[in-house]
Amino acid sequence: MFESGDTPLPTPREAEPEQHRRRMHDLLRASTSVVERLDLDVVLRRIVEAGMRLVDARYGALGVIGSDGALERFIHVGMNEHVVAQLGHLPTGKGVLGAVITAGEPIRLEHLSSDPRSAGVPDHHPQMESFLGVPVRVGDQVYGNLYLTDGKNGPFSADDQELIVALAATAGIAIENARLYDAARTREAWQAAIADVVTAMLDVSGENVLDVIADRVAAAIEADLVAVATPHGDDDLELSAVHGLNADALRGRVYPAEGTLTAHALNTRRAVSTDAQRGGEMFEWQPSLGPSVAIPLFVGDEPLGALVVSRTSGGPGFTAADLEMAFTFAAQASIALEVVRAREERSRTATNRDRARIARDLHDHVVQRLFGAGLSLQAVSASVDASASDAIETQIDVLDATIKDIRTIIFALSSGDRKGAKQLRDRLLDVVSGVTGTWTTPPHLSFAGPVDSLTSSALADDAVAVLRELLTNVGKHAHATAVSVRVALVDGWIELGVQDNGRGIPEGEARSGLANIADRALLRGGQCEIVSEPDGGTHVRWKVPMDDRSHES
Repeated sequence: MFESGDTPLPTPREAEPEQHRRRMHDLLRASTSVVERLDLDVVLRRIVEAGMRLVDARYGALGVIGSDGALERFIHVGMNEHVVAQLGHLPTGKGVLGAVITAGEPIRLEHLSSDPRSAGVPDHHPQMESFLGVPVRVGDQVYGNLYLTDGKNGPFSADDQELIVALAATAGIAIENARLYDAARTREAWQAAIADVVTAMLDVSGENVLDVIADRVAAAIEADLVAVATPHGDDDLELSAVHGLNADALRGRVYPAEGTLTAHALNTRRAVSTDAQRGGEMFEWQPSLGPSVAIPLFVGDEPLGALVVSRTSGGPGFTAADLEMAFTFAAQASIALEVVRAREERSRTATNRDRARIARDLHDHVVQRLFGAGLSLQAVSASVDASASDAIETQIDVLDATIKDIRTIIFALSSGDRKGAKQLRDRLLDVVSGVTGTWTTPPHLSFAGPVDSLTSSALADDAVAVLRELLTNVGKHAHATAVSVRVALVDGWIELGVQDNGRGIPEGEARSGLANIADRALLRGGQCEIVSEPDGGTHVRWKVPMDDRSHES
């Protein structure tokens, strides 16, 4: 019997329900902590922490299973940063961790070290005794496994296993909710990017559309590098627009298309992704990147190129929602590109009509009057003294040179009447106008030979890119007051020269842009000469041979 004031101790039958109620209460709190957040990274960590509290485990981890069956993510709690640094790379799903993946059922061990499946533990790994591994399912699929080790009260019990299995069921629901939330956020971000890009595309000219696409997507989507790769000739691709990591070094680079993510996207007309791209795997200067997705861009059946969005190594992969919205983006961007093309075609038609009218007026009126003035001066020259005659002849030469310049202008204006793609002469004039529009003194541009009729589309693309790069460099660095541009066809070679009277290229200054230009020339069997005078002024002469297709009519 108990004396007055004594509190009777609970009998074993009374203690058992009390302990059960306490553990159920702990499970309820753990489940609540897991489902109250929607951020996936936070949810995964809370699952581990809740499991550790439920069974008094010293260490805990959650391994997310990738598409290849190995662990693609490993969230761990309990080890300090110093120990983690000593261990090096995190587990990938071997040993007893892999056994849980293979079995798809809980595994409980009293002594982890004595189990043959625990072989391969790295040096500096903390000593762990008891082990409990439980699959975490999302729907019918095993999303990952919850691992708990080193129970503070000894080996894990069957009751511990039941609690963690119940927690894993709740965790699966929480993970599914978090994934749905992430997918919704992803769609929202892509939809904002789509609306922003399409709106911006309709406000710019065709020359700047690709830059707009890369720039706006880089601002709206979590990415470290955004580029637009466009077809260059039959077998190559060019990075026409680049934003993000190493943008200056990558912009304008040409590389073989075969085997690349971009080529796969263009061939399948679908958004495609990869988990990683090792540096230099496909070509020497290729940077090392993590998860990447390539999104094809078409105008009708014409492949304009592909938008490539990349994250650094170790960054989060692109989800199914990303790929779904990327394809939607490609469809919307393609519609906007067709609108831009149609608008520019109408504008080009109107411009060509004006050019044809101006060319006719110059030919029928201005040239004839100048020619008549030259003939009259020649007649006068014969009736005056020698000194006056020399002066008149000089002016006649000036008139002849002026007539030649006007005829060159007439030819350039008349080329706009030709059907099909814009001619090289027009494209170069557009580049000069676009790059130098704000210059105080515009550059002098001259042509020699039938450049348009002999230049292939791929070679024309190179010439346009080279001129844009050279004029941009002059505008940014040269501080020049006079610039001349000369494009000529000489003995089967295209020559493009840009000369300025600026400060020259300082000794030791990086020449990444000029290196790209030189690479373009070498790829075509040509050369690029760069002469920078010590007292100022730079002359760049880019020269490449015509290819066979350039002689097609």
